[in-house]
Amino acid sequence: MRPAQILSVLDREFRGCEAGFHTPVMLWGPPGVGKSDMVREVGERHGVPVLDIRLSQMEPSDLRGIPFRVGDSVEWAVPALLPDAERHGPRGILFLDEITSAPPSVSAAAYQLILDRRLGHYEVPAGWAIFAAGNRQGDRGVTYTMPAPLANRFSHFEVEVNLDDWVAWAYRAGVDDRIIGFLRFRPELLFDFDPAHNPVAFPSPRSWEFAHRALQKFGDEPGLLLGALQACVGPAAGIELNAFLSTLDQLPDIQAILRGEEVQTPTEIDLQYAVASALVGHAIRVKDSPEAATVHGHILDYARRFPQREMGVMLVSDMHRAIGEQLFSVPQFDTWAEAIADLMFYDT
Repeated sequence: MRPAQILSVLDREFRGCEAGFHTPVMLWGPPGVGKSDMVREVGERHGVPVLDIRLSQMEPSDLRGIPFRVGDSVEWAVPALLPDAERHGPRGILFLDEITSAPPSVSAAAYQLILDRRLGHYEVPAGWAIFAAGNRQGDRGVTYTMPAPLANRFSHFEVEVNLDDWVAWAYRAGVDDRIIGFLRFRPELLFDFDPAHNPVAFPSPRSWEFAHRALQKFGDEPGLLLGALQACVGPAAGIELNAFLSTLDQLPDIQAILRGEEVQTPTEIDLQYAVASALVGHAIRVKDSPEAATVHGHILDYARRFPQREMGVMLVSDMHRAIGEQLFSVPQFDTWAEAIADLMFYDT
């Protein structure tokens, strides 16, 4: 299932807690596809804490608690890491990350917590959702087969990699327009992981964010930039990105486009992707400013000039995902829509 759909599932499961309809969710996927980030994003959307518990780093007693004697009986001290309505608030997310890396003895201790929402006398507050994530066994991670009793306590979703969803997230997160333009040009490099070769650095949604950071730190040091990019996304992808960046001095004048001047579109496909991503980035940055409608209108005018109309459709689709329905109120939108009416245009 693509990330945008996973986010909707997690959002509804969180809201289902208070109505009594929540089912614990297990996210499966290879390393670096953003499973943990999606859980944290749902927490941010609702303004609630996310308690990230790494079962792979625990002993069974870390969950069950420590026994202590009370008279002739033994009681258990509830671990402080578990959700508590007074300490953490009445609503939140209990996130069991790396659950497939937990040894079976720890997984067994989590059975009751996950299905019954309790451990001994401890009970998970009603407003807290339970989500988990882990790698598949073929992903070269440290994993154990999930026991059937534990697996049967979750609804299971496999996270797919989707470029449009990543691009929408990248614009929201402020990822460098040049990285986005490169991946629009080379979409197959968004995720390129072959567990059979056991790579150290490889392209993934997570590592492209690292490449964005490297570009901010080493962009003015050409002698260091290539090595820094390769350290993030692997040797081959790092070379390709560096070569792509070296051609960007041939881009048309972006500011002239934003001013509404007549500017030719580049003939090279890689530069077309680069200019499209740069324009979407500028559209986002002026979204709430007084000149937003004017700038967005000039970008829509430019979108009609691409030799391949699909390139303009991609640009406007990304703008719509980023700035929302206010794009429809820009006068040039109707003109642009009429120009591509014979192409299928819809929000994916």
